[in-house]
Amino acid sequence: MKKYVYPACFYPEENGQYSVIFPDFGGATYGNSLTDAMDMAADYLGGTIVDYLDENEALPASTDIKEVKADEYPNGFVSLIAVDADEYRLQKSVKKTLTIPAWLDREATKRHINFSAVLQDALKSIIG
Repeated sequence: MKKYVYPACFYPEENGQYSVIFPDFGGATYGNSLTDAMDMAADYLGGTIVDYLDENEALPASTDIKEVKADEYPNGFVSLIAVDADEYRLQKSVKKTLTIPAWLDREATKRHINFSAVLQDALKSIIG
């Protein structure tokens, strides 16, 4: 388990959304609500950390939460966001395009077969 914790600044917007800034990475995301912003912050952090690790880049040090100020905008606040890089890697999905015969597509669609689930099951059985 590789757990990482970084501070994030949350800023409420007039439209009800929240902007989220990660000062240690210089990156940002947003959410349509505070709950959504928290989820998006975790997703942003997980993706960013996995990218750093995959590229063998050194991660920036996590700034002490007491040193981070969210006073750029009214009602801003700082929260710690934690992610497990190994867990994020397992949950991260990638889109793949595949080609199958038209008749097979028709028959599978008639039976409401989930193509992604079938492909995942098949790959798991082959990989072990």
